[in-house]
Amino acid sequence: MEPILLMYIAIGVIVVFGLAFVVLLLRRGAAEQKIRVAQQQAKHLLEEAKKEAERVRKEALLEAKDESIKAKAELEKENKERKKELTGIEKRLESREDRLETKEKDIQERESRIKKINEDLLKLRDGLQKAREQHIEALEKVSHLSKEEAKNELLAKLDKDLAKEAAERIKTNEETIKQESDKRAREILSTAIQRCAGDHTVETTTSTVELPSDDMKGRIIGREGRNIRAFETATGVDLIVDDTPEAVILSSFNPLRREIARLTLQKLIADGRIHPARVEEMHKKANEEIKADMMERGEQAAIETGVRGLPPVLIQLLGRLHYRTSYGQNVLKHSVEMAHLAGMLAAELGVNVNLAKRAALLHDIGKAIDQETEGTHTKLGVMMAQKAGEAPEVLHAMEAHHGDVEARTIEAVIVQATDAISAARPGARRDTLEAYVKRLEKLESVAKNFPGVEKCFAIQAGREVRVIVEPDRIDDAAAVKMAHDIAKKIEAELEYPGEVRVTVIRETRATDTAK
Repeated sequence: MEPILLMYIAIGVIVVFGLAFVVLLLRRGAAEQKIRVAQQQAKHLLEEAKKEAERVRKEALLEAKDESIKAKAELEKENKERKKELTGIEKRLESREDRLETKEKDIQERESRIKKINEDLLKLRDGLQKAREQHIEALEKVSHLSKEEAKNELLAKLDKDLAKEAAERIKTNEETIKQESDKRAREILSTAIQRCAGDHTVETTTSTVELPSDDMKGRIIGREGRNIRAFETATGVDLIVDDTPEAVILSSFNPLRREIARLTLQKLIADGRIHPARVEEMHKKANEEIKADMMERGEQAAIETGVRGLPPVLIQLLGRLHYRTSYGQNVLKHSVEMAHLAGMLAAELGVNVNLAKRAALLHDIGKAIDQETEGTHTKLGVMMAQKAGEAPEVLHAMEAHHGDVEARTIEAVIVQATDAISAARPGARRDTLEAYVKRLEKLESVAKNFPGVEKCFAIQAGREVRVIVEPDRIDDAAAVKMAHDIAKKIEAELEYPGEVRVTVIRETRATDTAK
C-alpha cells in the first residue's frame, strides 16, 4: 500500500512540476511577445519622431529663407530710397550753388555800380560845397553880415520868440490846471464830507446818578461825612448831594475820572454796604471795568474804520480817547470820523487808502496820556506808535498833522485836511469848555510838582484843589506849609475867577486781620 501511495505522490509531483514548467513557458512567451510589440511600437514612434523632426527642420529652413528674402527686399527698398534722397539732395545743392554763383555775380555788379555812384556823389558834393560857399559869400556881401553873426542873430530871434510863446503857454496851462484842480478839490472834499457826517455832542462836566430813595443820600454821606469824603478822595470827583429828589450829582472836568466815579457809586448803591473800605474796593472794580470798556471801544473803532493789525496797547489808548474831549469834541469820535474822511479822500486821489485811514485814526492817540505825561500830544502819540511798531509813513503823517514838521507825503496832507474838516463842522467844538478843562489841568499840575504829593484832584469846578500826600514823607506841620505854598504858586502862575481853596490831606492807616 505504501509503495503505491509513494508512486502516486511521485506522479503527482511530476505532474505539478510539469504544469508549472508549462505555465512558465507560456508566461515567457507572452512576455517575449509583449517585448516584441513594445519594440515594434518604439521603433514606429522613433520613425515618426524622425519624420516630424525632418518636417520641422524643413519648415524652419523655409521660414528662414522667407525672412531672409523679406529682409533683403526691405534693405534693397531702403537703399533705393536713400539713393533717391541723396540724388535729390545733390540736385538741390547743385541748384543752390548755381543760385549762389548768380547772386555773387549780381553782388559784384552792384558793388561796381555803387562804387561808381559814390564817385559821382563825391564829385557832386564837392560841387555843392563850392556852390554853397559862393552862395554864402554872396549873402554876406548883400547883408553886410558874416556867417556867425547871421547865425547868432537868427538864434537870438528864435530864442526870444520861443521864450515868449513858452511863457504864454505856461501861464495859460497854469490857469487851466489851477481851475481844474480847484474844481476837482472842491468836488472831492464835498463828496467826502457828504458821505461822512458824524454826530456831535456837547460834553458836560457833571453826571447824575439816580438813587432808589432819598434815604440813600444819608448812607452815601455817612457818619460825620466819612463816606462822602472817602468817595471824593478815592475818585477825585466832587459828589454833590442837594435837594434834587432821588439823585446825586458827580462833578469833574475829567470824563474818565467822572465815569469811574459813576460806576463806583452805582456799585455801592446796588451792594448797599457803603463805608470807606467798600468805596476803595468798588473803585478798584470800576477801574477794571473801564479798562475792559476801553479795549472794547478801541476794537469797535478799528473794526468800524477797517484798520487792521493794531497792537493791544494802541487799541486800549484808542478806547481811552472816548473819555477825552478836545474843545468839547469827543476825541474818539473825531478820530473815527477823520479815518472815514481820509479813506474817501485817499480813494479819490488814488493813493494808499489803508495808510491814510490808519494815520488819521491814530493821529490824536497822544491825547490819551498827555494829562499824565509831559509833552505835546503829537510827540507822545508818535512815541507810542513807534514803540508799537507802526510804519515810518504812519508816524510821519501823525507828526505832521499839526504842522510840527513839513508834510512830505500826500497821506500826511490828507490827515491835515481831514483834521481841519472834522474840527470845522458846526457844533463840533466849543472853546469855552476846552479853556475850562485846561485851567483845571493846570491847577492839578501846579500841585503835582511839589515833592511828596501822591494824588491831586481839582474839584468844585476849579474852586478847590485837594492834594493827597504821602504820610511817610510829609508830617502835619509840612502839610500846613505845603497848602500855603501851593496857594501862593497858584496865585503867581494862574488866572482864575474868584478864589481857589487848597486842601492837603494826610492820612495814616493801620490794618490788621482777626483770625
